[in-house]
Amino acid sequence: MTEIFKGMKPSRRAFLRGAAAGAGALAVGGAAKAQGAPDPAITELQPWMQGLGAGVDAAPYGTPSPYEAHVVRRNVEWLTADTVSSVNFTPLHELDGILTPNGLCFERHHAGVAEVDPAKHRIMINGLVDTPLVFTMADLMRFPRENHVYFLECAANSGMEWAGAQLNGCQFTHGMIHNVMYTGVPLRLLLEEAGVKTNGKWVMPEGADAAAMTRSIPIEKAMDDCLVAFKMNGEMLRPEQGYPVRLVVPGWEGNMWVKWLRRIEVGDEPWHHREETSKYTDLFENGKARRFTWEMDAKSVITSPSPQAPILHGRGHTVVTGVAWSGRGTIPRVDVTIDGGKTWHQARMSGPSLEKSMHRFYYEFDWDGSPLLLQSRAHDSTGYVQPTKNELRAIRGENSIYHNNGIQTWYVNERGEAENVEIS
Repeated sequence: MTEIFKGMKPSRRAFLRGAAAGAGALAVGGAAKAQGAPDPAITELQPWMQGLGAGVDAAPYGTPSPYEAHVVRRNVEWLTADTVSSVNFTPLHELDGILTPNGLCFERHHAGVAEVDPAKHRIMINGLVDTPLVFTMADLMRFPRENHVYFLECAANSGMEWAGAQLNGCQFTHGMIHNVMYTGVPLRLLLEEAGVKTNGKWVMPEGADAAAMTRSIPIEKAMDDCLVAFKMNGEMLRPEQGYPVRLVVPGWEGNMWVKWLRRIEVGDEPWHHREETSKYTDLFENGKARRFTWEMDAKSVITSPSPQAPILHGRGHTVVTGVAWSGRGTIPRVDVTIDGGKTWHQARMSGPSLEKSMHRFYYEFDWDGSPLLLQSRAHDSTGYVQPTKNELRAIRGENSIYHNNGIQTWYVNERGEAENVEIS
C-alpha cells in the first residue's frame, strides 16, 4: 500500500484495440469474447424474447427493475438505526448524473416519519410581523413557485471519519446527501405577506413531527433563496422528506431544512435551541465550540471505483467518477489523483453547473493492474479548495462530528477491490 504507481493517460485507440483483441482477451466489463467463440447471450433466444411482457396496468406507479433491487438506502446498525434518532444513506456508488431518485434520498429523523394529512396541515407565521397569518396547503399553491436543483447534506456527513478511516463504502462515509429539483414558494413571499417588522432579524422554522425541530435562521438568508417546498423531482415530497411541505435552505446544513414545516416565528435574536447549542456545533480540541457554522464547504468523493463499486473488468480502460458540491456556489473544477496525491489530473466535468448543486466529474485512464490510491479535490467558484483531513485536524482537532469536508482516499488493490484508508 506504500508503493504508488502513476496511471497512463486515457487512450481511445488502446481501448478499441483491447475490445478487438485476440483469443482470451477481455474488454470493458469482461463480457466481450474473442472471435470464433459463440456467445449464448447473442446466439440463443432469451426468455424475454419469446413471450409478451406485462401490460401498462401491471405497475401503476413505476418501480425499478428487479435486477436493481440491491440499489437501496442502507443504515449502519451500530450508528443510529432506531426510530427515535435514525439515519440511512444514499447509495452514491450506484448513481450517475446529479439527480438523486426520490426513493433513494437519505433519511434523518429525530422522531420517526410523521404521517401528515395535508388537508389538516397548516403553516403559521407569527412573532415580529404586522399580521400573523395561517396558510393551508391550498393557500400555498396559489403563490408564485420556483424550481431549483440543490444538494441537501447533513452536517454529520463523513463525521465518523474525523478520527480515522472507519466506514467502508462511500454510501456510508458520504451518503448523508441528496440532490434533487425542489419546487416551492420563496419564503420571502410568505414573510412579505405577513409583513416583517423592522426589528425582525431572525426566523425560527418549526416542524410538525413529535420532535418539533427548530433552528434559528438569519432574516437575510430567509429573504434570499429559502423555499417553502412541496415537490421534489416533480412529484410531491415523500413522507420521509417532510410531506406535505418542508423548508429548503440552499447550501446550508441539512438540519436547518425543517421537515413537516408548521410554523415560522420572526424574532429579534437567535433562539439558541437544542439543535444549535448542544447539537450541531463544532467542537475544537479544547472543548470550545464553533456555532452557527451553517454553510457547507466544498467537498467531493469518488463514487466508483470505491469499496462498494470495485473494478470488475480487469486491466485496461477504466472510468473514475464522482460528485462534488459547495454551499457557496458552483464547482468549476475537480482534480483526481490515482497515486495518493503525487500527481493530479483535472477531471472532466459533465452535466449542468448549478449553484449549490452536485456536479458530476469523470476521469478516464488505462489501468495496468497496479495498486491505486484514489482521491478527488474540489475547487468551488469562490476559489476555495477542498482540504486534506490533516489540514482540517490541524485547525479543529478530532472532537467534532460535523462539517468534515476533507479529501477521501480509496485504496484499490491488484484485484480491483477497494477499501477506505488514510495517507499522510
